[in-house]
Amino acid sequence: GCTKADRPETMKLAAAAVLLLGAAPAAGYAFVRPSTTRLHSTVVEAEAPTATEPAVAAVPQLTRFDRLKAQYKGPRAEVNDAGLDFSYADFDDAVANCEYAFNRNDVVKGTVVQHDVSGAIVDIGAKASAFLPTQEAALIQVQGDDISNLVDVGAEMEFQIISEEDENGQLLVSVKRIQYKAAWDRVVARQTDDEVFDAEIIAVNRGGAICSVEGLRAFLPGSHLAGMMPTEEIIGSKIPLKFLEVDQENNKLVVSNRRAVVEQQMADLSRGDIINGMVKALKPYGAFVEVGGMSGLLHISQISYDRIDDLEKVFQPGQQVKCMIIDHDKVNGRIALSTKTLEPEPGDMLKDPDMVFEKAEATAARYHERMEAERKAREEAARDIVLGLGDSLDDLADDSGEGSADPLGDVSDSLDSLLS
Repeated sequence: GCTKADRPETMKLAAAAVLLLGAAPAAGYAFVRPSTTRLHSTVVEAEAPTATEPAVAAVPQLTRFDRLKAQYKGPRAEVNDAGLDFSYADFDDAVANCEYAFNRNDVVKGTVVQHDVSGAIVDIGAKASAFLPTQEAALIQVQGDDISNLVDVGAEMEFQIISEEDENGQLLVSVKRIQYKAAWDRVVARQTDDEVFDAEIIAVNRGGAICSVEGLRAFLPGSHLAGMMPTEEIIGSKIPLKFLEVDQENNKLVVSNRRAVVEQQMADLSRGDIINGMVKALKPYGAFVEVGGMSGLLHISQISYDRIDDLEKVFQPGQQVKCMIIDHDKVNGRIALSTKTLEPEPGDMLKDPDMVFEKAEATAARYHERMEAERKAREEAARDIVLGLGDSLDDLADDSGEGSADPLGDVSDSLDSLLS
């Protein structure tokens, strides 16, 4: 028998025994198992799979073609490979064991076999046909073009692989990226040759205009537009350009219209020509005159033979003038101008500039005649100097021939006597 003090402990032990062993409770005690409490034995655990049990094999992922083939309910052709050196099973094994080297960025040949909604199906010789998205079909695309306007069915061309195989074994290919690389190669070659080329203006912005050069977007700064402003009116026009900067690594292309115009006009200009221009700006040292997109300097010393104290009393910005080209730098597109060579009389530019411009051609003709006469006079004087020098040398040779064959012999003997 147990005491009253031991009874609660005994009841707990008996209840635990009933739960573990499933036995009936001891006599004199009744136990009710709570419906909301679930006791777990530390001995009985969920059986873990043993090493001897076989592992469940992974289900292979079917391709889209295999799924469609399995669902096909139509007639099937009987395969008869009698008389052949190989069977269809052998052919399947050969295809399965063949390794295809189709990697990203590879360039392969292919054939467009079908147009799709968002691109074209291309056969490149892989296990599955490749897909050409519309945005990758060409470098130059007009808004609204669909795939039928960019590539023709049956066309054979080169494609660049731009993705890995998807779950169906399909690759994405591009024509645009091949054309993009070829366009940069042509641009670099043009920059090396430093040639003038024509390009179309396709957009304008606050800083200038955007031109299409070999399908690439080139920036034309507003300061390099000759005789034009970057407004929407010039969109669609073709203008001559030259490259200012070509940076393929950073995809940066900068062009200049002014440089191309200057080069073309400089080829037709020479010293002494009379040109029409407009005064663009006045500086303390002279005036800048725009001549067909070029900027020429009319130095204050070349305006008139008379002294000029205030340049603004002679010229105003926007004024049309006639000048003579007295020097030019074709490499940098710079020209030096003069109006004093057009003055019939010294100081006429300060007294009556309109009269000077009106008689500019006649005055320039007389100036050229005077310069030609001065040139001939200088040549004649130089020839007389050369001929006189020749006569002096002949006399010296004759005098030296009478005494000694060496005209410096006497000098040498004198030096020897002094040194001894």
